[in-house]
Amino acid sequence: MADTVPTLYDWCGGTDALHRLTEVFYDRVLADPLLEPVFRHMSPDHRDHVARWLGEVFGGPTDYTDELGGYPAMLRHHIGVGITEEQRSRWAALIALSADDAGLPDDPEFRSAFVAYVEWGTRLARANSAPGATPPPDAPTPRWGWGEAPPYTG
Repeated sequence: MADTVPTLYDWCGGTDALHRLTEVFYDRVLADPLLEPVFRHMSPDHRDHVARWLGEVFGGPTDYTDELGGYPAMLRHHIGVGITEEQRSRWAALIALSADDAGLPDDPEFRSAFVAYVEWGTRLARANSAPGATPPPDAPTPRWGWGEAPPYTG
């Protein structure tokens, strides 16, 4: 069965879907008074980089690791930022809303896996961004899957 279950990357629509997601999401972020100050100086490539990170995490191409430095590079973007719980929570809520607007699948199995990764990843980013945090510098890029409930294709 494992050979017939699509990755989260394939299920959501791949690169195009994740780029739509990051476009919609970062438009929301820049309009949000809590998050805009954190992201106001993001590079023009930031949206693409996040789409590539999510693609790799969800089982797609390893572009983020191969071309952008993988987990160590992602970690460097968070060290010392001091993300608050309120900012983390808002980020998670906005990306979930953005998934709807970007047309990502809305089946419960996909959304459960998507939200589980967002919760895990944002909580890790908050912890890694805390003053004095010393996270492991060379962990692998995570690969996220379906968890307990693969998609129903019957």
